[in-house]
Amino acid sequence: MDTDMNMDRAIELTIEQDFSLRSFADMVQKMSCEQAQEFLVKQHRLMMIQKTMYQEILKHEWKLGSDFAAR
Repeated sequence: MDTDMNMDRAIELTIEQDFSLRSFADMVQKMSCEQAQEFLVKQHRLMMIQKTMYQEILKHEWKLGSDFAAR
């Protein structure tokens, strides 16, 4: 967790992002445990999709596709 704290200090949120985070926290507080668990699983899935999309974009931009090994 120490690494997370260092990252938090290095990357500051904008005022809008901080407000959004507080609003999100309020929303989660109002959820039941079951709702929060379902939401967490959905969020994790979306994060995985986002990571895959970023990787594919970088592969495309850096031209690291399947033909890269043939060069």
